[in-house]
Amino acid sequence: MVTTPLPPALAKIVKRFEQTSDPKQRYEYLLWFAKRLPPFPEADKQPCNKVVGCVSQVYLTATSTDGGVHFQGDSDAQITKGLVGLLIEGLNGLPPEQIVQLTPNFIEQTGLNVSLTPSRSNGFYNIFTTLQRLALQLMPPEQNH
Repeated sequence: MVTTPLPPALAKIVKRFEQTSDPKQRYEYLLWFAKRLPPFPEADKQPCNKVVGCVSQVYLTATSTDGGVHFQGDSDAQITKGLVGLLIEGLNGLPPEQIVQLTPNFIEQTGLNVSLTPSRSNGFYNIFTTLQRLALQLMPPEQNH
Protein backbone atom coordinates (compact mmCIF):
# COMPACT_ATOMS: atom_id res chain seq x y z
CA MET A 1 0.00 0.00 0.00
CA VAL A 2 1.37 3.39 -0.97
CA THR A 3 0.99 6.03 1.68
CA THR A 4 1.03 9.68 0.78
CA PRO A 5 3.85 11.49 2.58
CA LEU A 6 2.57 13.63 5.41
CA PRO A 7 2.48 17.39 4.86
CA PRO A 8 5.33 19.15 6.74
CA ALA A 9 3.22 20.56 9.60
CA LEU A 10 1.55 17.22 10.25
CA ALA A 11 4.85 15.33 9.92
CA LYS A 12 6.38 17.63 12.55
CA ILE A 13 3.47 16.97 14.95
CA VAL A 14 3.68 13.20 14.40
CA LYS A 15 7.47 13.26 14.95
CA ARG A 16 7.03 15.10 18.25
CA PHE A 17 4.55 12.45 19.42
CA GLU A 18 6.91 9.67 18.27
CA GLN A 19 9.67 11.16 20.46
CA THR A 20 7.39 11.06 23.52
CA SER A 21 7.04 7.62 25.04
CA ASP A 22 5.24 8.72 28.21
CA PRO A 23 1.42 8.56 27.72
CA LYS A 24 0.95 11.43 30.22
CA GLN A 25 3.26 13.68 28.17
CA ARG A 26 1.36 12.70 25.01
CA TYR A 27 -1.89 13.80 26.61
CA GLU A 28 -0.32 17.06 27.77
CA TYR A 29 0.87 17.72 24.21
CA LEU A 30 -2.60 16.89 22.89
CA LEU A 31 -4.20 19.29 25.40
CA TRP A 32 -1.72 21.95 24.27
CA PHE A 33 -3.38 21.78 20.83
CA ALA A 34 -6.77 22.31 22.48
CA LYS A 35 -5.47 25.50 24.13
CA ARG A 36 -4.08 26.80 20.84
CA LEU A 37 -7.39 26.60 18.97
CA PRO A 38 -8.78 30.08 18.29
CA PRO A 39 -12.25 30.74 19.71
CA PHE A 40 -14.95 29.15 17.57
CA PRO A 41 -17.79 31.50 16.57
CA GLU A 42 -20.97 30.69 18.52
CA ALA A 43 -22.97 31.39 15.34
CA ASP A 44 -21.22 28.42 13.66
CA LYS A 45 -22.30 25.96 16.37
CA GLN A 46 -25.11 24.65 14.20
CA PRO A 47 -26.19 21.09 13.36
CA CYS A 48 -24.79 21.44 9.80
CA ASN A 49 -21.27 21.99 11.25
CA LYS A 50 -21.48 19.21 13.84
CA VAL A 51 -19.33 16.09 13.41
CA VAL A 52 -21.56 13.04 13.17
CA GLY A 53 -20.53 10.01 15.20
CA CYS A 54 -18.70 11.84 18.00
CA VAL A 55 -19.75 11.36 21.61
CA SER A 56 -18.57 14.92 22.33
CA GLN A 57 -20.04 18.00 20.67
CA VAL A 58 -17.58 18.73 17.85
CA TYR A 59 -18.01 21.51 15.31
CA LEU A 60 -15.91 22.12 12.20
CA THR A 61 -15.97 24.68 9.40
CA ALA A 62 -13.71 25.25 6.40
CA THR A 63 -13.02 28.15 4.10
CA SER A 64 -10.77 28.42 1.09
CA THR A 65 -8.02 31.03 1.15
CA ASP A 66 -5.34 31.39 -1.51
CA GLY A 67 -5.83 27.83 -2.75
CA GLY A 68 -5.51 26.40 0.75
CA VAL A 69 -8.14 25.25 3.21
CA HIS A 70 -8.52 27.03 6.53
CA PHE A 71 -10.33 25.02 9.19
CA GLN A 72 -11.92 26.12 12.44
CA GLY A 73 -13.13 23.75 15.10
CA ASP A 74 -14.25 23.27 18.66
CA SER A 75 -15.29 20.55 21.07
CA ASP A 76 -16.82 20.51 24.52
CA ALA A 77 -14.33 17.82 25.63
CA GLN A 78 -10.65 18.73 26.09
CA ILE A 79 -9.12 15.54 24.68
CA THR A 80 -11.36 15.71 21.62
CA LYS A 81 -10.64 19.43 21.30
CA GLY A 82 -6.94 18.49 21.31
CA LEU A 83 -7.53 16.06 18.46
CA VAL A 84 -9.38 18.79 16.54
CA GLY A 85 -6.50 21.21 17.23
CA LEU A 86 -3.86 18.67 16.17
CA LEU A 87 -5.64 17.98 12.88
CA ILE A 88 -6.35 21.64 12.15
CA GLU A 89 -2.76 22.63 12.89
CA GLY A 90 -1.49 19.78 10.71
CA LEU A 91 -3.83 20.44 7.78
CA ASN A 92 -4.49 24.20 7.72
CA GLY A 93 -3.38 25.96 4.57
CA LEU A 94 -2.99 22.81 2.49
CA PRO A 95 -4.66 22.53 -0.91
CA PRO A 96 -7.87 20.47 -0.70
CA GLU A 97 -6.44 17.83 -3.08
CA GLN A 98 -3.65 17.08 -0.61
CA ILE A 99 -6.04 16.78 2.36
CA VAL A 100 -8.34 14.43 0.46
CA GLN A 101 -5.42 12.09 -0.41
CA LEU A 102 -4.25 11.63 3.19
CA THR A 103 -4.99 8.49 5.14
CA PRO A 104 -5.66 8.68 8.90
CA ASN A 105 -3.19 5.92 9.82
CA PHE A 106 -0.64 8.53 10.96
CA ILE A 107 -2.51 8.38 14.30
CA GLU A 108 -0.73 5.06 14.85
CA GLN A 109 2.66 6.80 14.53
CA THR A 110 1.67 9.23 17.30
CA GLY A 111 0.94 6.37 19.70
CA LEU A 112 -2.32 8.12 20.62
CA ASN A 113 -4.45 5.32 19.18
CA VAL A 114 -3.15 3.07 21.99
CA SER A 115 -4.11 5.46 24.78
CA LEU A 116 -7.39 6.77 23.35
CA THR A 117 -10.63 5.12 24.41
CA PRO A 118 -12.45 3.37 21.53
CA SER A 119 -15.04 6.18 21.37
CA ARG A 120 -12.30 8.85 21.19
CA SER A 121 -10.38 6.87 18.61
CA ASN A 122 -13.58 6.58 16.59
CA GLY A 123 -14.11 10.31 17.13
CA PHE A 124 -10.65 11.01 15.70
CA TYR A 125 -11.56 9.16 12.49
CA ASN A 126 -14.92 10.96 12.29
CA ILE A 127 -13.20 14.35 12.73
CA PHE A 128 -10.56 13.44 10.14
CA THR A 129 -13.12 12.27 7.54
CA THR A 130 -15.26 15.36 8.18
CA LEU A 131 -12.23 17.61 7.52
CA GLN A 132 -11.62 15.67 4.30
CA ARG A 133 -15.26 16.04 3.27
CA LEU A 134 -15.09 19.80 3.93
CA ALA A 135 -11.88 20.03 1.86
CA LEU A 136 -13.51 18.06 -0.95
CA GLN A 137 -16.40 20.56 -1.02
CA LEU A 138 -13.87 23.36 -1.54
CA MET A 139 -12.13 21.68 -4.47
CA PRO A 140 -12.62 23.24 -7.91
CA PRO A 141 -15.39 21.34 -9.76
CA GLU A 142 -13.02 20.06 -12.48
CA GLN A 143 -10.89 18.26 -9.82
CA ASN A 144 -13.80 17.00 -7.75
CA HIS A 145 -14.48 13.50 -9.14
